[in-house]
Amino acid sequence: LQDKLRCPRLLALRAARCYLCPLSTSKSWLSTKASPLGDTNILLMGPPGAGKTTVAKIVAHKLGIPVIDIDIDVLETTWKMPVAAKLATVGGQRFLEEEGQALCGFSASGCVVSLTGSNPLHTEAMQHVTQSGLVIYLDVDSDDIIQRLDRMKVNRIVGQAAGVSIRDILLYRKQFYEKWLDLRVFCGRGDTVEEVVEKVLLAVERYQKRDEETYVSTRCDGAELDGHKTYFTNVVVEGLAADGGLYVPKKGFPKISKKEWLRLVSMTYPERALVLLEKCIHPLDISASDLRTMILKAYGSNFSSERVAPVKHLIHNQYVLELFHGPTASFKDLALQLMPQIFAHCLPPLCNFLTLVATSGDTGSAVLSGFCQLTGADRHRTGVLVFFPEDGVSEIQKLQMMSHKAGNAKVVGVLSDFDFCQKAIKRMFGESGLTGSLAVEYGTVLSTANSINCMGSVVYHASAYLDLCRDGVIGFGEPVDVCIPAGNFGNSMSAVYAKQMGVPIRRVISASNHNRIISDFLTTGEYDLRGRPLLPSHSPAIDILRSSNLERFIHHVSDGSSRLVKELFTFLDTQKHFQLPKHLLGRMRQEVQAGWCSEGDCLAAIHDVCTQTGYLMDTHTAVAKVVADRLLDGSCPMVLCSTAHYGKFAPAVFKALQIRDIPQDPVEQLKKLEISASRPGVHAEMEKCLRDGGRRGHSVCQADYSVLVEEVESMIQDSFLKVV
Repeated sequence: LQDKLRCPRLLALRAARCYLCPLSTSKSWLSTKASPLGDTNILLMGPPGAGKTTVAKIVAHKLGIPVIDIDIDVLETTWKMPVAAKLATVGGQRFLEEEGQALCGFSASGCVVSLTGSNPLHTEAMQHVTQSGLVIYLDVDSDDIIQRLDRMKVNRIVGQAAGVSIRDILLYRKQFYEKWLDLRVFCGRGDTVEEVVEKVLLAVERYQKRDEETYVSTRCDGAELDGHKTYFTNVVVEGLAADGGLYVPKKGFPKISKKEWLRLVSMTYPERALVLLEKCIHPLDISASDLRTMILKAYGSNFSSERVAPVKHLIHNQYVLELFHGPTASFKDLALQLMPQIFAHCLPPLCNFLTLVATSGDTGSAVLSGFCQLTGADRHRTGVLVFFPEDGVSEIQKLQMMSHKAGNAKVVGVLSDFDFCQKAIKRMFGESGLTGSLAVEYGTVLSTANSINCMGSVVYHASAYLDLCRDGVIGFGEPVDVCIPAGNFGNSMSAVYAKQMGVPIRRVISASNHNRIISDFLTTGEYDLRGRPLLPSHSPAIDILRSSNLERFIHHVSDGSSRLVKELFTFLDTQKHFQLPKHLLGRMRQEVQAGWCSEGDCLAAIHDVCTQTGYLMDTHTAVAKVVADRLLDGSCPMVLCSTAHYGKFAPAVFKALQIRDIPQDPVEQLKKLEISASRPGVHAEMEKCLRDGGRRGHSVCQADYSVLVEEVESMIQDSFLKVV
C-alpha cells in the first residue's frame, strides 16, 4: 500500500483534492472532501523513525482526504533542496529555526499532516499549526525506533550533538511531544504499521464520540439519570449518583493489548499511570497535557520510594505490594494525591464545593493531605469535612488527621462506627432540600471522593504485575493471585477492574478480620446485618459491616443489572439483609475468593514473619497474609497488598512482637518499632507529621444525623461567604 501511494495516479488524485491558495504567498491546502474532524487537520507527531509519513498516507487513504508531508511538501518545496542537504548546509541550530519559520507560513484544512520529528521543538511554529489541527502523538517504543533508523542507515538526527546517543536524544525530545499532544497513540512493542494506523483511526473516532464514554449509576437501568449524559467531569464533581448509587463506566474499563502491556514493563510508575489513565479519561474531560502535569505532581517527591508502590519479596512465593510510601503512610495516598487535582480541574465556575468524607482511619488524612496541596482559587473554593468513628481509629491515625491546618478543612469524631458515618453522608446527598438550600444560600455543592478512587487504584494493581515481569519473577501472561485486606471493598474492586483491562490476575482474594462480612457474603450469598454488631479489632481500617463498593461488584457480575442492584440495596436499607441469586454467587466466586482472620492469628502472623524474615507488617497486611496462606496453592506468585505502614498501628504491633515498656509518645513508639525489624524502613513523613503537627483539638459529636448536618452547615458558614 505504501508503494501504491507513491504512484503517479494517486499523486494526481491527491493534487486534485487540494489547491494552492492564489491570495497567499505561502502554501495552503484545503480539502474538498469531508474529513471526520471537519476543517480540523489531523497532525501526526513523533520522533524520526516513528513511521509518521507512512501512517499518514494510509490514514489519509482510508479517510479519503489529502495527505501532506511537511518534509516533502513544505520544506523541500520552500528551500528548493532536499532536507538532508539543507541540514548539511546550515547546521542543526539554524536548521531548526528555518524549519520553524517555514512551518509558520503553512496553512491547510481537513488534511492529514505528517510533521517532522523536530517540528515540536519550535514553539512559534507549533502554536501556529495547532490552531487548525488535532495533534496525535505516535508514542512508539524507543527500541522499535532505533531498529528502524538502523535499517534506514540513519545514525544521526537533528539536534544530536557529538557523543550523544540516539536513545538519549529520543528521550530528550519526548518532553516536546508531551507538551503539544492532544491525543496519544500508545504503540505496543513491535506494533506493525497497520496496527498503528488502526490505533490512529480509533483515537480520532474516540475523540469525536465523547458521548459514548459516559457513566451510569449502579442503580439506573443503563439510561442516563434525568435523561442527561454523565461524563467523567460530572462524576468527579458529583461524587455519588442522585439515586443513591455509585457511578461506573457505562462500557466498563478499556482492554489493553499484550504488546502495550509489554511496553509498560520498563516504564516508571508515573509513566504507567499516565498511559492507563489516558485510556480511561476522555481527552475532552482532561487533556493529556493537564493529566500529565497532575500525575507528575501526585507521584513525585511526596512519595518516599522512587518506585512509588514497590513490590518486595517476602517469603517463598509471596510478595508484598508496599502501598504506604505516600505522605500519610497508607494505600489511600495512591488515589488521593491525584484526586483533588482532578477535582479542582473539573470544578465548574462560580461554585464552592464541600467534600464530605467518612473514614475508618486512612482515607481522612489522605484526603486532607491531597486537598492541602491545592493552591490559589482552587483551595479557597473547596473544603473538606471528615467524619470518623471517635473510638474506631488508631491514635496515630487520629493525630495525622488533626495535624492538617488548612483553613477549609475540618475533622469531626463521631461517637459511633464507620457505617453510621458513611450512611449519614449518603443520606445527606439524597435530601434535595438540604443540598438545594446549601446551593442557594451559600453557592456550595456537596461532593464526595468515592466515585473515582477505584480508577487511581487500578494503576497500582497493574504496576505490581508489571514489576514482577520486570524483575523476572514471571513472564507476561503468567498468572498471579492478589490478596487484599478488605473493608469497603474498593481496593478489591480495583483489582477486578485491573483484570478487566488485561492484567493476568488469576484470583482476587478478599481478606477480612473477625467482622468478616465480605467473607460470609461470598460464602453464603446472604448479606445479613441483622443483630450483627461491629467488633473492634487490631485492623480498624477494615472494621466495616456495610461495604459500599460491593454495589459495584454486584453490578459488574450481573452484567450491569441496575434493577437488581437497586432492589438488593433498597432491601438492605429497609430489612438489613438480602440474598443474592445463586447463579450470581457462582460468578462472584469466579472473580473473587474470600477468607477471614482472627485477632490472635493476625498478631501471630506479624510475629512469625518478623522472626523469619525481618519484615514487619502492619495489622491489615497480616490479615491478608493469614488468609493468603490458607488459600495459597503454590502454582503462582501471591501478591499481598500492604495497605499501611506498621507505625500507624504501633500498640497492636508491640503486642504482636511481645514488647513491653511501650513509650507513650507516638513518635517514640515509631522509633522503638523501627529498631525491631530490618524492613521496611522508617516512614520519615509520618514521623515529621506527628512531630510538627502537634496535638490539635477536634470536634466530637453524638451519633445523631441532625447533629452531623449541623456540622456541615457550620463548616460551610465558616468557610464560604453567603450568597447575597
